[in-house]
Amino acid sequence: MDTDRLPGCYRHPDRDTGISCTRCDRPICTDCMISASVGFQCPECVRGGSGTGHGPAANAPRTIAGGVVAADPYLVTKVLIGINVAVYLATKVFPGLELGLELVGWYREQVGGPPEGVSTGEYYRLLTSTFLHVEGMHILGNMLGLWFIGGPLEQALGRARYLTVYLLSAGGGSALVYLLTPYNGATLGASGAVFGLLGATVVLARRMRYEMRPLITMVVFMLVLTFLPLFGLNVSWQAHVGGLITGVLVALGLLWPAKGHSARNRKLVQWGTCVAVFLLATALIVVRTVELSALT
Repeated sequence: MDTDRLPGCYRHPDRDTGISCTRCDRPICTDCMISASVGFQCPECVRGGSGTGHGPAANAPRTIAGGVVAADPYLVTKVLIGINVAVYLATKVFPGLELGLELVGWYREQVGGPPEGVSTGEYYRLLTSTFLHVEGMHILGNMLGLWFIGGPLEQALGRARYLTVYLLSAGGGSALVYLLTPYNGATLGASGAVFGLLGATVVLARRMRYEMRPLITMVVFMLVLTFLPLFGLNVSWQAHVGGLITGVLVALGLLWPAKGHSARNRKLVQWGTCVAVFLLATALIVVRTVELSALT
């Protein structure tokens, strides 16, 4: 045990600091300390005193990724589950609705009719397809995964960063599906996004130095089900792998820059990583679109 290690900030435990609040003596990092007439104070003591002119968000408790701690840490997860369920019910009430939303590269509904699909400019399919599900067991499995994996991750990252991981993972999975599957094959489901959340959870566990073996075992098991489908499961390994890789890359950018980074520089690294991952997925989509352009 390292007895010489400095204490962690009371709001950012991952940041060692030698500074403490002059009023309550709690350890505070450079992002939390607020200059007072004598020394520095923590946000809670400032709120209870005369104030310093800082905005409310500056004093709000933060997650390990820098997001604001929310009153309902599962809100985004609940909304995403609600959207998925609503879309599923809509496809049952209006049969055929999914045909215009599922991920397909290129096809003709009728001989001589206009071509449809992502390569014809229907890029929205890359996202809408991730909110579609074939049957009850399909959506049940994905929503259970979203709740049990996504909920804790949302609490750890904060709403905006968590939603970014979800959407980029969904898009990354769709990009790999679009690139590597037959152009006229249809794909749908939220599993790519869920795998992205799983990948981000692995990075979070490593960052927090949690016990990794149970989580790694889960990832291996999920990949076995992906490449060796059991119980009659029909899955898209492209969506799973694409989502998993995307989730890992985004989480690395969101969680790794901590010590030695100011809040401004940390945000630059975080959102710069997200933009870079988005551009990578976009490049894959462009490559496939150019390849399929010969069909139109």
